This record gives sequence, C-alpha cells and structure tokens, in this order.
Amino acid sequence: MGIIETALSGIGLLAGFSLLTGLRILREYERGVVFRLGRARQSLAGPGLVFLLPFGVDRARIVDTRIMAMQIPPQEVITRDNISIVVSAVVYAHVGSPRHAILEVDDYLPATLQLAATTLRAVVGKMELDDILAHRDAINDEVRSILDTRTDQWGVEISAVELKDIELPK
Repeated sequence: MGIIETALSGIGLLAGFSLLTGLRILREYERGVVFRLGRARQSLAGPGLVFLLPFGVDRARIVDTRIMAMQIPPQEVITRDNISIVVSAVVYAHVGSPRHAILEVDDYLPATLQLAATTLRAVVGKMELDDILAHRDAINDEVRSILDTRTDQWGVEISAVELKDIELPK
C-alpha cells in the first residue's frame, strides 16, 4: 500500500467514524429539538434513529414527554381568616410541545414548579380555613386551571393538581 492509499483509507475511516457519532436513538417517549448552527429546525427528532450532522453543526436538546409528578414543597400560607397553615401538593404535568418547552422558557420544570407554588399560595390564601378543608377538590381544579393556562405558552400541559397535606396550627 502506498502513501495515497493509506491517506485515503485514513480519511475514509475518519469520515465513517464522524458519521456514526451523529447517530442518536431516541426512545418512544423522547423528542429532540434540533439546532443547526444555533438555529432551531422546524421538525422534531424522534422517536427512533436520528442523524445529527457531526462536528457541532447539529445539536439536540432531548425532552421527556411522559407525565411527571412534581412535588410542591410545603408552603406556609396565611388564610383569609388570618390562620397560618402549611400546604403541600403534587402537580402532574407533561410536555405537549417540546419545541415550546425548549424555546419559550429557560428551564420548564423549575419554572412550572415555581409557578405552581405561588399559585397554590395565592388560591389558598384567599380562602378561609373551613372552606379549604371542605373544598379540596375545588382548590385542586382552580390551581390546575390557572397553571394550565399559564404554562400553555411553555408547551407544558397540567393534567392534575392534588393537595397532599394541610398542616393546621397547633
């Protein structure tokens, strides 16, 4: 083998290796938002075998589209009748639009969790303690409705909100 054949085989090996590094496998519940030279492409990648151009030309942000259970940490709330209680809840959400979840908000999970915590405090804070204890379902529905409206622009869909615990003052 001469120098030219060795060089061509080296170039061929390098080209084959670089093409293989561009292959990604996305699971059924994953979608990729592909950026080509920093600009988001129109179509989503996945599920299945996805080819990305090598050498940093294409980059992908992978989004999990399954329903996530997000625990809202205990929130101290003062009710309308001036009683201090601690409320915690769980939010069930999934990404309906991966493109919006990546492009419209910095990090959709913490943003959704922060919005859920502040919304829970606002909804519970405008009620009296007796109403909170008697109408948990109404609180769940109101918080879910507000969250779903606000997170729609982020591509996040809220499927349910459940009050988990209400700690009464001692």
